Amino acid sequence: MTVAVVGFPRRSLLETAWTACRPRVHSLALHCCCPANQLAASSLRTFRSSRKAPNAGISWSEALSKDQDIGKVIFSGIQPTGVPHLGNYLGALMNWVDMQNAAAPEDTLLFSSVGFHALTMPQDPNVLRRDRRDMLAALLAIGMDPKRCTIFQQENVPQHAELAWIFNCITSIGKLRRITTWKSKVAIARHAQNAASEADASTSEGELNLGLFAYPVLQAADILLYKATHVPVGEDQVQHLELSRDIAHVFNRTHGTNLFPSPQHIITPTKRVLSLRDPSQKMSKSSPDPNSRILLTDTPQQVRKKLQRAVTDDERVLSYDPDARPGVSNLLGILAALRVRSNFAQGRNTPALSPGDIADELNKAKGGAAGAGTLKAEATDAIVEALQPIQAELQRLEKEDGYLDTLAREGAKKAAEIAEHTMCQVRQCTGLA
Repeated sequence: MTVAVVGFPRRSLLETAWTACRPRVHSLALHCCCPANQLAASSLRTFRSSRKAPNAGISWSEALSKDQDIGKVIFSGIQPTGVPHLGNYLGALMNWVDMQNAAAPEDTLLFSSVGFHALTMPQDPNVLRRDRRDMLAALLAIGMDPKRCTIFQQENVPQHAELAWIFNCITSIGKLRRITTWKSKVAIARHAQNAASEADASTSEGELNLGLFAYPVLQAADILLYKATHVPVGEDQVQHLELSRDIAHVFNRTHGTNLFPSPQHIITPTKRVLSLRDPSQKMSKSSPDPNSRILLTDTPQQVRKKLQRAVTDDERVLSYDPDARPGVSNLLGILAALRVRSNFAQGRNTPALSPGDIADELNKAKGGAAGAGTLKAEATDAIVEALQPIQAELQRLEKEDGYLDTLAREGAKKAAEIAEHTMCQVRQCTGLA
């Protein structure tokens, strides 16, 4: 398969790119108890016994280093919202490619498009069907290689839903009510109804669906189904991973087993990319303004138009200050990350510059005062350059009739072998087998 981005060294490119602005998923044990799944069991002999990992987050380069235990299992997922935007790419997907290329042969990496999670919000079936396909194609176009990791669609592996139900039965409502994302959804619903009393608050919460309330439990099932030892997560998902650890502990304690490990979160080296139109919010497809985001399929003309409309400020000298100058700092961060990727792809052994360094460089080039216009032009060129190979690969994939369907089937088969092995053990522990 032709990929858009070629091999990377064992050290993260992005860890040096955004050092100045860094704030900001299992191993197997026991024998398969189902006779029908002996093939799955035999294919998993290389997996190590489960062991609990410490809860402190580490960088992914540390997680994949030779000093760590061998046989690591890394899981991560993304909702199939169609073609990813630049925030998805820089905030998560580019890290997936780096992890894939840095992993040792004995490591197991699973990356999933999580369609069940998409159903927590209303969906047009035809649009969702297209979005699932577009996301799969995008993962390949950015450089994910099915020969080096398992790429699959969660909804094609029914064991995810089975384990989620079992976890639902041991997870208290109180724990889920304390999840920050649920609180925010309730607050949004309350605001929409202009609620002013406890009765109104109860009504606003009642308008939300059970799937949205319980989706962190499904996330835990996604992770623990493969007994992930490490999970790359953003800052807004750390609480969900803590719930996964808690569920693993409750299950193990309840059933007197050490079946599930305590997954460790991998700190991603990039902070989230912000909206071009409202830099107080992260870049998202949920924004009604299409100019707030850059899609990986945007033409050079579309990129230029969106960057020209990006919110910045009127100061004549560029500086990196996320609190005081969020719009300018967002573009500097994007430019810093993309420059590192460009330098490596072109074989240039150039030291990585932080966003602040880039601001100084642009100011110097303009006689000490480079305004937002200069920054927007530089960011436009960098984004267009980064998107060209991805778009070329997407066009190639569109011409390969049936390839994506074959990839989806093969990925689901590989994931299901591991998933069924785990579920054999779970059914035995719970008395369902």
